Amino acid sequence: MKIADLLSDKHGVEGVVTISPEAGVRELVALLAEHNIGAVVVSSDGSAIEGIVSERDVVRRLAQDGTVVNNTVGAIMTPVVECAEPDTDLDTVMQLMTQRRIRHVPVRQAGALVGIISIGDVVKHKIDQLTFERDQLDHYLHQA
Repeated sequence: MKIADLLSDKHGVEGVVTISPEAGVRELVALLAEHNIGAVVVSSDGSAIEGIVSERDVVRRLAQDGTVVNNTVGAIMTPVVECAEPDTDLDTVMQLMTQRRIRHVPVRQAGALVGIISIGDVVKHKIDQLTFERDQLDHYLHQA
């Protein structure tokens, strides 16, 4: 399965949530809560990927410096972002997530942000796939 297939299966998604590097961490936390997500792509224009920032980034910085909420997103984001292309195989992205211990992989095409895949998306797909296979086997075993 390709990442493009997984993105097309994500129902009700209206694009990728992004935030400017100049935005405040308080704004970031509000955005994460509003959309019930764990990470946001950092982008000044909504297309170019300048970084990624997650709940983990906030929490880890909070442990080091209690004033992190007074910083900008650019000060706490991860500037080097692992990305995938729509034609990337899902197994490749799963390996990347496991090896790099990351939970979100932005998807870009021709350099522009077109989606994001989370570990939750991957797990949901795998569960759906296993459920389908189980149902097919059950049907095969119990057919008249």
